[in-house]
Amino acid sequence: MGARVAIAGASGYAGGEVLRLAAAHPDLEVVAVTAHGNAGEPVTAVHPHLRSLAGTTFGHTTAEALSGADLVFLALPHGAAAGVAAQLPADTRIVDLGSDHRLTDPDAHATYYGGEYAGAWTYGLPELPGQRALIAGSRRVANTGCHAAAAILAIAPLVAAGLAEPDDVVVTSASGTSGAGRSPAAHLLASEVMGDLTAYKVGAHRHTPEIKQASGATSLTFIPSLAPMPRGILSTVALRPAREVSTDQARAALADAYADEPFVHVLPRGEQPRTGATLGSNSAHLQAVVDRDSGRIVVTSVLDNLGKGAAGQAVQLANIMLGLPETAGLAVDGVAP
Repeated sequence: MGARVAIAGASGYAGGEVLRLAAAHPDLEVVAVTAHGNAGEPVTAVHPHLRSLAGTTFGHTTAEALSGADLVFLALPHGAAAGVAAQLPADTRIVDLGSDHRLTDPDAHATYYGGEYAGAWTYGLPELPGQRALIAGSRRVANTGCHAAAAILAIAPLVAAGLAEPDDVVVTSASGTSGAGRSPAAHLLASEVMGDLTAYKVGAHRHTPEIKQASGATSLTFIPSLAPMPRGILSTVALRPAREVSTDQARAALADAYADEPFVHVLPRGEQPRTGATLGSNSAHLQAVVDRDSGRIVVTSVLDNLGKGAAGQAVQLANIMLGLPETAGLAVDGVAP
């Protein structure tokens, strides 16, 4: 018997991935699985790949259904998590995969999200300096955004080391379609997505203030795009150097920052990250070069948007909060082909 966990919003892509990881976790016991529109249906009617849960049915998302757990994962739409969290016992640990509690600035929340500001929780990126200890001591933790995780991992060490100017950062980030959620939408139909690459929410994407808040960047141009693949993120980050910087120095800043991290890997010089290499894992792969023409530092960062960008990250946080081995139930290796 392990720590008792409940998953709200388990019928979605991120919630379903949390469910898959938690069901196979050596130290977790899934005691409640809830949904909204799919309540009352078997888990396998929505997630046919989860055969170990063939006898499990989605319940309704209520505080009563979730309150018996030691830790609750909230994989709910924006604006829904705060109300559920407020009804749970104060001693219940919660990881919110949504965006309700990520931002520390109420004005940024109003600008990019709108609606009532529910306050900031401990930010859930353990690889940031000092953050792991804060997460371990918290009962409320906000999981990262998917694009944000890839970009922050690329930016933060270079700004912290004084190698890059914080006021001139450009991020171009391509994400798989699962990042848009499971709700049906015409622009996510296979016939619309396949063979197409589309920029979206250019100049006003919701992850912009989160990336700035956690990475040390003070001015950011963020250009997201939808890629014709189910899952994965490739972020290309261009930073203006604070002084003359070599490729070896840029790579060393990343390597030093993540030397002891089990899930963040700086690739050998000359090897570029590929989204397929992180598929199904909780790993992020990074590479840095200095552009020969402009002198800018260019960092490429990949991860699985449902892994390190969502569900895998959430389970990593749960492990830390519950005092379990941080890597328990999580894969470093991806799935191929």
